[in-house]
Amino acid sequence: MLQQERFFLNSSFVLCISGLLLFRAVVANISLGSKLTVAENDLWSSSNGDFAFGFFHRSDQPNQFSVGIRFNSKSISVDKQTVVWVAGADATVGNNSYFQLTRNGDLVLFDCSKEFTVWSITRSQWNVTSAVLRDDGNFVLLNDNKDIVWQSFDTPSNTLLPGQKLSALKSLRAEGTNPLSSYYSLYMNDQGQLQLKWESSVNYWNNGSPSGHKNLTVVLTSNGTLQLQDQYSKPVWSVFGEDHHDDSVKFRFLRLDADGNLRLYSWVEASQSWRSVWQAVENQCNVFATCGERGICVFNASGSRDCKCPFKSTSGSTSKCLLPYQECESGPTLVTYEHTSLYGMYPANYSSFQSSLEKCKLSCLLDAQCTAVTFSKSGRAQCQMMKTQYVSGYSDPSVDSVSFVKKCPFSDPLAVDPGSPPLNSRPPSPFQQSYRLSVPCLIGAVSATIVVVILLQLGIGIFLYRRRKSIRREGALALTGHNSKGLIMLSSCEIKELSQDFKYQMGAKMFKGKQPDNQWVAIKKLDATICERKFRCSVSKIGNIHHKNLVKLEGYCCEPRHRYLVYEFAKNGSVKKYMEDSKLCKKLTWRKRVDICLSVARALCYLHTQCREFINHGNLKWENVVLDETFEAKVTEFGLGIFLHETSAYSLSAEKDVEDFGKMLLILVSGCQEVEGFSQQAYKELMEGKAETVVDKRIDGGVDLDELERVLRITFWCLQTDERMRPSMGEVVKVLEGTLSVDPAPPPFVCRRTVEEEESSESGFEA
Repeated sequence: MLQQERFFLNSSFVLCISGLLLFRAVVANISLGSKLTVAENDLWSSSNGDFAFGFFHRSDQPNQFSVGIRFNSKSISVDKQTVVWVAGADATVGNNSYFQLTRNGDLVLFDCSKEFTVWSITRSQWNVTSAVLRDDGNFVLLNDNKDIVWQSFDTPSNTLLPGQKLSALKSLRAEGTNPLSSYYSLYMNDQGQLQLKWESSVNYWNNGSPSGHKNLTVVLTSNGTLQLQDQYSKPVWSVFGEDHHDDSVKFRFLRLDADGNLRLYSWVEASQSWRSVWQAVENQCNVFATCGERGICVFNASGSRDCKCPFKSTSGSTSKCLLPYQECESGPTLVTYEHTSLYGMYPANYSSFQSSLEKCKLSCLLDAQCTAVTFSKSGRAQCQMMKTQYVSGYSDPSVDSVSFVKKCPFSDPLAVDPGSPPLNSRPPSPFQQSYRLSVPCLIGAVSATIVVVILLQLGIGIFLYRRRKSIRREGALALTGHNSKGLIMLSSCEIKELSQDFKYQMGAKMFKGKQPDNQWVAIKKLDATICERKFRCSVSKIGNIHHKNLVKLEGYCCEPRHRYLVYEFAKNGSVKKYMEDSKLCKKLTWRKRVDICLSVARALCYLHTQCREFINHGNLKWENVVLDETFEAKVTEFGLGIFLHETSAYSLSAEKDVEDFGKMLLILVSGCQEVEGFSQQAYKELMEGKAETVVDKRIDGGVDLDELERVLRITFWCLQTDERMRPSMGEVVKVLEGTLSVDPAPPPFVCRRTVEEEESSESGFEA
């Protein structure tokens, strides 16, 4: 279906023998109809025996298998025979599955237990006659003239083999061992700059920008040199492994590892191991998000990288390291962390501005959303402000920065407070110096203290009573408390005051509210019959979700007759409003439309695969996608199907979200709101090479035709009637980013039969 370029491989992907897998070799030339099965444990090998193509266990998923290319040389021990390419990226199948070069010349990975095609490459129109696994590890499809019509070298995973090329706008992607590592990619832009990136916007390494060179490619040479070569194969930039030009080294590969670092490996015969002979980022702590949600990167006494959490996790979890600040009833304080640089994780971007040290600290104290700041002392004085509880960073005596973390003065103490002296260095108590206290003085002091405490409590009680009464009279928002996730719990009276008696309606059961600080919020009214226990449980789960393309849930109301959700407010309203207004629609240029679609896809991918539990949207449409003040798209009302699907049309499947997203893509590209009647016409125009006729005529500034072709192809994959053929949202994201190629989709209006059914019908009878 989709050609894989979203890839994840690691040295842990090895094939085992007898407890590990035993394979039977097949001839190098692979004829049409040849098949590999999990049950038979067979493989296709290169003529020199250095590489093999076959099934292997997925170490992170029991009883699941992937198929791909690995080292197979007898000089490499079985447990070190690293996988270098996988068909279908993260595609896995069960025990009763097969991989086949069909008689039509297509490559198909079929899961028999689930009865659907997991991955395929369609090349039947190129008259494919055979396939070969070459001696360099390249798996190719050949036509009757022995020309290559498809090759694995063109769809790299996280690995480059010697002689394999990475062209502009292609990428390597780290193995997805966790949601953070799957964000790492090696990417070469159209200017010839080689970059290591986290997500799509954070660059943490680049090779510089060669000027005056076009059509560059990345190449790993057989002698251990990583090069940028021009169109004439002349190197314009090079780095060398420690053992380059060492003729005794037979096997090498370049890999983007799961920790985000790019490394060159060589096989060392003497030690029977792979050795890293070069890495892009020398200091692993300088790899963005190297510690993820687990804390700050430091080096221990032995010189090894470690991740420490210098502040107590508010969730009580040892796997995450969250900043302690939520909101303080009284003024917050700042805890100092010398020689520490912090950066925000969700979102990854943060505000940075020139400032003095004191102004930097004051800016954070005055901003209710600020959780931490870093002041850089080197060069121009820079203040970096974070507004998220998820942070990472680097701490070392060599770091010329100081960071400040906000905390409430009476909250739980930080696990490690650098500002406090060690216990054994604190001065002795005065009571240890003298015990000669007179009884009358002691009684007098105790009595005075009791009187003061009583008066103080009375004063505080009166103040709070008057304060609460004043707030209610002014119609301001009064907080009744916070749950464990930091969500605001509101009464129905406070919701009414916040919304000014539901004065400003924005949509069906959606209202605008105003806080005392003049900040707007969005209020969603829900069915009051929703079970209270289910409602509170679901709200707690949704409130713990943080992503830059998801609207944040700020609070809720749960009373016997009332159920409300309070969201952050998006200034520019829904995308549907812009689609329906002829003037506002002009703001939706082609570039902006693609960016909006990509933002929505990333949000859905996060909900489907990166939350602790699977969460779908269930009611995805352009009314539920809003634009903030910077015109960035955010998805709202996600996860409501958790407690609404019993009384509404909400669907709880990922496939339904994918289909709804496909409909939204077609609407945004064409401007046509009636997808059902328009999709067949749009598909016909695409297949006849007239994709530009589908485009909304109101778009100013033109359209990227290559990008349009890619967007429409993935649209019709999403709209497949057979939901088993629909891509995952992770695949959709990569297609929209341009890092995953996609073949034309079959007509989305009919169900597709299995490959074996199609082949039997060709050789059998027609009804």
